[in-house]
Amino acid sequence: MFWRILWKLFRASRGRLGVALLALGSGAAVCSALINLQLDAERKLTREFRALGANVIVSPLHEARAAGNESPLMSESVYRRIAALRSARVVAAAPYLYLVARSPVVNAAEQRVIVGGTMLDEVRRMASWWKIEGQWVEAREHTPRCLVGRNAARQLGVRPGSTLELRFADRSEVFTVAGVVIAGGTEDNQVFVNLPRAQELAGLEGRIGLVQLSVSGSPFELEAFTSRLATALPGFEVRPVRQLAEAEGHLLGRIRVLILSAVILILALTTLCVLATMAALATERRRDVGLMKALGGSMSRVFRLFLTEAGSLGVLGGLLGYVVGILLSEWMGRRVFGVGVTPRLEVLPLTVALMVGVALAGALPLRLLGRVRPAVILRGE
Repeated sequence: MFWRILWKLFRASRGRLGVALLALGSGAAVCSALINLQLDAERKLTREFRALGANVIVSPLHEARAAGNESPLMSESVYRRIAALRSARVVAAAPYLYLVARSPVVNAAEQRVIVGGTMLDEVRRMASWWKIEGQWVEAREHTPRCLVGRNAARQLGVRPGSTLELRFADRSEVFTVAGVVIAGGTEDNQVFVNLPRAQELAGLEGRIGLVQLSVSGSPFELEAFTSRLATALPGFEVRPVRQLAEAEGHLLGRIRVLILSAVILILALTTLCVLATMAALATERRRDVGLMKALGGSMSRVFRLFLTEAGSLGVLGGLLGYVVGILLSEWMGRRVFGVGVTPRLEVLPLTVALMVGVALAGALPLRLLGRVRPAVILRGE
């Protein structure tokens, strides 16, 4: 009997309930689109920030300088320990050994240039924004190839395919320029070679200066990873690159606040629309409720009937709105950000729950039906 009466109520008031369903569906569509856009934007922005380079640096403690060592170094085994601790969040980890070498230039005196010995395959994953004229150096082995920054290449008069001699103290190495780096930063003034060749040139086999890591995740997750790494590497300084972490945190925070404010506003407007519709519906149903009470129906059962009706509208509106919201978020992503937005399944239960809550809140005027007196209704007053 309960479900038959509910079905009759739906059919008898399909016009006003259709308006309420349209309001709920529209609100659900906008809310699910914004929430899906926010979740996917966080993931995409985090990935884009990782393309900006390292955001965690491991180096010897500053106390090493106080001990009289102006260029403190650490063992290459530290990098192997870090590699053993790598998790899915670590996009890339590259050791570095820097030295100032000399290079003979035709018709000019020797030029000084900063040489960075590293693992160039890891650098490629970490610095994906670099543009290369020529080829990357993929191999880690003892290859005599190098990458030269744009400014350094102009200063040294080299290009892809040229040979470059580097001297340090009484040692020298000859390299083939595989590519010219265009990074738009200090990297344009440096020469990058594989770590073993830099160690041989400097006479510092098995030594490195620092380790750079690119770690994905939110600023809070980055701080947690940095703390775990510092605990695993006592005696070394593990610090995040504050500029990247803070910029990422500020941008994500602003996007989160903006979308949350918009969702709250949409929910408030949807609730007001449903509230107005249910208030008009409560006026229409005075006779029905009076008749139910005259036949012995309790108000608790009557209220349960109306709440079930409102909850069903919320579920249906949430489901329809989620489907439309996925299409809307895809359109917004293409028009605003120029990339598609990946649908997030976890948005579905959240959207349905929000719309059920809005529908139940909008059904509050139906509580006024508890004041209906059956005798007044039966007299036709």
